[in-house]
Amino acid sequence: MTSEDKRLLSVDVKKRLLHEMLFARRFEERCYEAYVERKIGGFLHLYPGEEACAHGVLEAARVGHDYVITSYRDHVHAIKSGVDPKAVMAELFAKVTGCCKGLGGSMHIFGVEQRFMGGYALVGGPFPLAAGIAKGIQMKGGDEICICFLGDAANNQGTFHESLNMAKLWNLPVLYVCENNLYGIGTRIDRSTAVVDQYKRVSGYNIPSQQVDGQDVEVVYAAAAAAIDHVRGGNGPYFLELMTYRYRGHSMSDSNAYRAKDEERMWSKRDPIIMLRDRLIDDGQLTQETFKKTDDQILEHIEDEIIRFAEESPEPTMDLLQKYVLVENDPWVKGGAH
Repeated sequence: MTSEDKRLLSVDVKKRLLHEMLFARRFEERCYEAYVERKIGGFLHLYPGEEACAHGVLEAARVGHDYVITSYRDHVHAIKSGVDPKAVMAELFAKVTGCCKGLGGSMHIFGVEQRFMGGYALVGGPFPLAAGIAKGIQMKGGDEICICFLGDAANNQGTFHESLNMAKLWNLPVLYVCENNLYGIGTRIDRSTAVVDQYKRVSGYNIPSQQVDGQDVEVVYAAAAAAIDHVRGGNGPYFLELMTYRYRGHSMSDSNAYRAKDEERMWSKRDPIIMLRDRLIDDGQLTQETFKKTDDQILEHIEDEIIRFAEESPEPTMDLLQKYVLVENDPWVKGGAH
């Protein structure tokens, strides 16, 4: 089998990825509804439209072995990394069964056992953390890599340039993945950024990079597999830009009134789930009836198991107020970290 063959997805894998992306879409849509119902509070940034990015990249990674870090649009990355969806939803509901005991909320989903090192509310915050994780891997001589997901607008932060310079200078095993959805909150990228093509910006640090279609999960997977091979092979950092589009506003407080309807219609025709579904149907590997049945089963599973679990879980008690403030109070740390 050649290296190119390894970057092709089998029919079974494509069907599984379709199921995973559809689950992610329905999960996020149910989060939207729960927020409107006031069952979720605080900030909420949703992922519909960008599913091929997280799934394509992490399908090429060694989930549970490689480290993953991202910003605040983090639910789907956590689930694809192996974090229990019930624990993610419970965290959004601020319940003690959540992955952070209900103390973190939407922007701070963590799964340390799965090596999902968290979502972060600070724009540009994950860049130096990813470099630090990669430096730790390098010092220990491991074969893991760190995958850092980022948004296009975060690249104007100083931490972006400082971190990439260090990553290349120290030849760190880190893959930076830019999910370029064209907007930083309500500002289009060409109004805020001098160099619109983000993959070109890292040339100043002598980091290899590529820009690909972020709506096609097969394209993302192939590009990510090549990038991961580069990084894991000891060749230093790599920068992958995925051109994608979010179908909802930046967050639940965003009216989404700033985008042209023609632009939204154009990107809706490139829905990553529909593209993969139609490809499988056209190839005779899936039927519309099977897809509809799968969708119904996913909706039922989310409502009957995930939402019910979150609703029935208890809220955090007052004794947790100071328990995780100091690291020495954390029983997980006392037991030994990965």
